Amino acid sequence: MSYPVLLTLHLFGALIFVGAVFFEILILEGARKHVDRAAMRAVEVAVMSRARRLMPWVLLVLYGAGVGMAWSYRSALTHPFESSFALMLVLKILLALSVLGHFIRAITWSLQRRMNARRSRFIHLSVFCHMIAIVLLAKGMFHWNVLSM
Repeated sequence: MSYPVLLTLHLFGALIFVGAVFFEILILEGARKHVDRAAMRAVEVAVMSRARRLMPWVLLVLYGAGVGMAWSYRSALTHPFESSFALMLVLKILLALSVLGHFIRAITWSLQRRMNARRSRFIHLSVFCHMIAIVLLAKGMFHWNVLSM
């Protein structure tokens, strides 16, 4: 698959995933204080049900396209300390792998019926912070690439 197609798929996957995380942290958490507990629980169940069906596909596209794009930079990845771009790419990949680990952990806790509000909040906040760092690294990589042309 061509790099522009992979980039487009990766960007759309990132938009959906990052948007969902931002929605949960910035919108749903803020709404909790203003909505009846039972109503909020019903909204959370509905949102999580939809997310469980959609997110595996989004992550498949996001990570699949990411691997395809990273393949284009395999020579830079073998020497990550030789350029700022390569170092940012390695950091971005490590953060993305950590996000994937969080996602897998959340699924296993849910399947084992061990997911609780505290764990859910921790995972969401951690992924939120990871996403901010990944977006900043991606933007930095873009500017590094443009400036080096």
